Amino acid sequence: MAEVLVTRRLVDDAMAALDCEYDLWEGPPTAIPRGEFLRRAKGKDGLLTLLTEKVDAELLDAAGPQLRVVANYAVGVDNIDIPECTRRGILVANTPDVLTEATADIAWALILSCVRRIGEGDRLLRSRTEWIWDPRMLLGQELYGRTIGIVGCGRIGQATARRAVGFGMRVIYHNSRPLPDEIAGPLGAELRTFDELVAESDVISIHCPLTPATRHLFNASVFARMKPSAVLVNTSRGPVVDEKALAEAVRAGEIFGAGLDVFEREPAVEEALLDLDGVTIVPHLGSATIQTRTAMGLLAVENLQAGLRGERPRALLNPEAL
Repeated sequence: MAEVLVTRRLVDDAMAALDCEYDLWEGPPTAIPRGEFLRRAKGKDGLLTLLTEKVDAELLDAAGPQLRVVANYAVGVDNIDIPECTRRGILVANTPDVLTEATADIAWALILSCVRRIGEGDRLLRSRTEWIWDPRMLLGQELYGRTIGIVGCGRIGQATARRAVGFGMRVIYHNSRPLPDEIAGPLGAELRTFDELVAESDVISIHCPLTPATRHLFNASVFARMKPSAVLVNTSRGPVVDEKALAEAVRAGEIFGAGLDVFEREPAVEEALLDLDGVTIVPHLGSATIQTRTAMGLLAVENLQAGLRGERPRALLNPEAL
């Protein structure tokens, strides 16, 4: 029977779907230590990994030549060296589609928290500070009639834009290619260069993948060109944003605020961000609904088992490895 390594316990339904011998890492709530990962991967036929595990040539060497499939429990696969896996004939699969709506929801939770200063209000009351209703208290920004800029208009970016239409917002986007008319039309979405989007947007929501070109895409220079009333929200990958520069931009009033679900050195959070009332931070909750985490787990297991059988996984990323 095939043997696999599962690097973190999944929801119960997904664990029950595993019909093979598996080695489950159940250490402390951190990424599996690198040495432990290398040791446990040895001799495995498949790996079911999280985005916190780096699958590179060193890991593949440690696993050995019998490794057939890496099933990543995430949409993003910047933790996996796909060309190296392909060279060795190892299939790589991810979990797209199933977390689209949940991630768009968390983007909007952050947008609303930032523009209406919800987190600040919550902290004020919990601190038991004496207060009374005041016309100037915690003034935020309105969304109706304003402009949202979507950076990376794939599935999640489009879902975020659809919600913006319901708020009466104008949608602009920056993408590697224009959206088809049947998608852009109902959204009223207008393509912009990156610089145009930065200048025009009242809210910027980031949904692009992490690549060498997008690392620190949002930096001090970009923040200086944003509107002072603008809000930045990131639910994609942390290193797309230079966190030190973001903290300085919020502190200096260059932008109104920011909402982050992902972090540059996750799980660490830039210390300067922790002291800023204008920043809302949550611990990577984009897909954290019962329904979505179950669907992700079941798809990851399905991908894993298809690869072990020598079949094409439903969410295969490197068909040339077949």
